[in-house]
Amino acid sequence: MTTTTTRAAVLRRSPVEGPYATSRPLSIETVELAPPGDGEVLVRIKAAGLCHSDLSVIDGVRPRPTPMVLGHEAAGIVETVGAGVDDLAPGDHVVMVFVPSCGHCSPCAEGRPALCEPGNARNGEGTLLSGERRLSCEGEPVHHHLGVSAFAERSVLSRRSLIKIDPELPLEIAALFGCAVLTGVGAVVNTGRVKAGETVAVVGLGGVGLSAILGAVAAGASRIIAVDLQADKLDMAKTLGATDIFNAGEAGVADAVRAATGGGVDHAFEMAGSARALELAFAITRRGGATVTAGLTPPTATMALSPLKLVAEERTLKGSYVGSCIPSRDIPRYIALYRGGRLPVDRLLTSRGTLDDINEGFDALAAGRTVRHVVLL
Repeated sequence: MTTTTTRAAVLRRSPVEGPYATSRPLSIETVELAPPGDGEVLVRIKAAGLCHSDLSVIDGVRPRPTPMVLGHEAAGIVETVGAGVDDLAPGDHVVMVFVPSCGHCSPCAEGRPALCEPGNARNGEGTLLSGERRLSCEGEPVHHHLGVSAFAERSVLSRRSLIKIDPELPLEIAALFGCAVLTGVGAVVNTGRVKAGETVAVVGLGGVGLSAILGAVAAGASRIIAVDLQADKLDMAKTLGATDIFNAGEAGVADAVRAATGGGVDHAFEMAGSARALELAFAITRRGGATVTAGLTPPTATMALSPLKLVAEERTLKGSYVGSCIPSRDIPRYIALYRGGRLPVDRLLTSRGTLDDINEGFDALAAGRTVRHVVLL
């Protein structure tokens, strides 16, 4: 196998401020793509979702090495497999997972692949799980984003970043299962372990937050409180199954939620990536309840918290990364729920575009005009 080329959206500097249609942080370039090494796979990317985790790299909230091909929520078709890959073949349809799991470190051995130590370390370095980079441009290395780099026509990934799926599932829908659905639904059913009849609040209604709404419905929550700053997101949450909506910008919103729920909800989920949103989620959790945060705040963010409440009210505050999921188990389960009509993930896909208009897509995401914008390749 020889090196090939592919068109890709390359981030060459960070931070970059919007509007992105003017500042053009992502340049569409032809880059070199080396063939897959041992345990790696060449995938033809067919659909890639725009996520705030990509945006946080562009605006510098979560620094990553540059130049880098962004994109981490995607689905595609296997073209070539490297040595040692015997359970995938050309033509297989796959969903990408943005934390590759080595299978051997302590978290992996505990059944917590989202916390894989080598996987997270390599993600921070901008390499594949092997520590190698398969992307380059004019002889200079180009970094991988979270082991995926999906804003490209083709990408080489670790086999441990891929989940095989039924080829009948449309790939533009399948892409959403790799981040928004995995994170949002997983936070509810895996981290929060919401039981039928319990009450839930979701603060922050982007793709992950609205996926959490879907997860709460599927779990049988008796009351689902949706909280956001944008009226259209609140309206959408209502159509997806939220029983009550509250605007986070209104004065006394925490008191209003507590009054409406008789002292707060059993489980509150923060999905906005904001310390203030997390404080609000904690404030609307009842005595003895649990607050779960899956939003990635800036590294310097802090929050006010009374330790007394944790003790005297037996409260729980817990983080959730990648929905505390085991992707090989959970992605097929969530797809089955979707196909059974119990997890209408397709309703999160609000716009589509091309690689060439990706900067405009990020403007729409930053402004909250879209839930999930999917680049079709």
